[in-house]
Amino acid sequence: MAQSVKIWFDPEADFLEVLFSDAPGYMRETDSDAIMERVDTQGNILGFSVLNVSQLSKQQPLYAQLVAGSEP
Repeated sequence: MAQSVKIWFDPEADFLEVLFSDAPGYMRETDSDAIMERVDTQGNILGFSVLNVSQLSKQQPLYAQLVAGSEP
């Protein structure tokens, strides 16, 4: 089963967004200051965004846990 993913990078804002769905939702904090998750009202993951992409370490990956189904 194929699934589309929308990836958007804004170099001026230094912002990367990855969307798995265009469904309505809102941004929610993660345990990483650089990553926000986009969820629907039931807490299902719709995508995520990464702030200050160009400032990420080239030596280490950036980790965050996206938690589906959690209430705000």
